[in-house]
Amino acid sequence: MNKHWSPYEKYRQVRKEAKATGGLLALLILFWCFAGFGLSGVDVEMFGLPLWAVMGSVGVWAFAIIGVSLLVRGVFRDMPLDESDDDAAEGGDRA
Repeated sequence: MNKHWSPYEKYRQVRKEAKATGGLLALLILFWCFAGFGLSGVDVEMFGLPLWAVMGSVGVWAFAIIGVSLLVRGVFRDMPLDESDDDAAEGGDRA
């Protein structure tokens, strides 16, 4: 976190993270629809439950964990969110 972030760079990064999170949410909803409704006609059971029930709950949960870990590794960046950090880096003192 040694990099100094300008307010505009912070704004762009936050927007990038928000878009990626919204995209993951859309993918999760699509996966949930496919797993729950798309697999409803399949006569396969896991743990004594229909495949659609397992994939619509545990499958979506696993997909979300994988998606979030990819976001954390690839999109999210550690940055200071305080304005005081910006002032200290610029040498200013806000009263």
